[in-house]
Amino acid sequence: MTTKGFCHWAVFASIVVSFSSLGFAADQPDAVDAYVHSEMARQRIPGVALLVSRSGQVIRAQGYGLANVELHVPVQPVTIFQSGSVGKQFTATAVMMLVEEGKIGLEDSLTKYFPDAPATWKQVTIRELLSHTAGFTDYPKDFNMRKDYTEADLLKLVEKIPLAYPPGTSWSYSNLGFLTLGLVIHKVTGKFYGDFLQERIFGPLGMDNTRIISEADIVPNRAAGYRLVKGELKNQEWVSPTVNTTADGSLYFSILDLAQWDAALYTEKLLKRSSLDQMWTVARLRNGQPNSGHYGFGWFIETKQGHHVVEHAGSWQGFETQISRYVDDRLTVVVLTNLADAKPENFADKVAEMYLSGKAK
Repeated sequence: MTTKGFCHWAVFASIVVSFSSLGFAADQPDAVDAYVHSEMARQRIPGVALLVSRSGQVIRAQGYGLANVELHVPVQPVTIFQSGSVGKQFTATAVMMLVEEGKIGLEDSLTKYFPDAPATWKQVTIRELLSHTAGFTDYPKDFNMRKDYTEADLLKLVEKIPLAYPPGTSWSYSNLGFLTLGLVIHKVTGKFYGDFLQERIFGPLGMDNTRIISEADIVPNRAAGYRLVKGELKNQEWVSPTVNTTADGSLYFSILDLAQWDAALYTEKLLKRSSLDQMWTVARLRNGQPNSGHYGFGWFIETKQGHHVVEHAGSWQGFETQISRYVDDRLTVVVLTNLADAKPENFADKVAEMYLSGKAK
C-alpha cells in the first residue's frame, strides 16, 4: 500500500462510527455493530448502510463509516446508494403489473413488441427474459460505457448479439435481457420505464428518494462510489448518462426507502399474492426442470442453513448491494456498500444469522 493510501485508511479507521434513526447508542456497540465494523475493516469498505426489518417493521436502520471520503460525510439511514442489479426486482414488478392488467403476456413472443427483431426472437418469451432463460447474454466486451445511446441504439445492439442457446433450454444471467424488458415497458405504456416505476411503485409507496440515476442532478445525501486500485482508494469510473438509466439496475435508493419496499411485499399494494409467489418461485425450463440459477423473476431463490430466502445482489459504479428476505422467518436484511468488489452478502448472511439465533434483537 502506498503512503497516500495508508493515510486514507488511517483517517477512515479513526472515524468509523455508526448512526441510527432508531436510537441505537454509538458508544455501546452490540454484536451486530462489532461484526459490521470488523468486516468493513477486513474488506476495506468506506461506508455501509444496514437495514433489518421483521414483518415489514424496521428494527435496525444504521449507517457506518463514510458516504464521502473526501468530505468526511458519514453514512446515515437517509444516505443514497446506487442499486446495481437489486434494481431488477423493480423492473420485474413493473412487468408483472402490466401482466395483471392484461397488457403483457408472460408467454408473449418478443417479436410481438419488436416485429423487426431477428427471427430467433420469435421463440423468446417475456417469461424467459424475466428468468434469464431466454438465451440473451451480457454487454459485449467492446461495449463503450462512455458513449451515449438512444433506446433505439440499445435495441439494435442487443438484436445483433446471437442467442447463446435456444430459449428456455438453459440459464445464464443476462443484463441485456432486463435492459430489453425496460424497452418492452416503454413500448407498452408509452412511458420511459423509470417514469413508470416512479408513478406506480416509488411514489405510491413513499419511496421518496428512489429514482433513476442522474449524476447531473443535485441529489441530497448521495454517497460516492469507490474502488481499490493497487491497494489505493479511487473514485468510481464514469459512465455515460444513458448507460446509467437502463432497466437492468440503474437506481438510487436508501435503506429507509427499501424498508418501505419490504413492507409493501407483505401486502397486495402492488401485485396480487399469486404474482409475488410466481416471482419468488424458481422458473422452469421448457423441459419442466427448474433453472440452474435458482432464479424466479428478478429474484434468486435460495435455501440458507435451512431457511427459505429470496434475495438479490447488485454491483455498479463503485457500489455493491444486497437484499435478503427470509420469507418464512419474516426477516429482511439489506446491506448497501460503496466499494466495488465488496461482499455485502457476507454481511447480510451473518447479520441474519445473528437475528435468527437470538444473538441480536
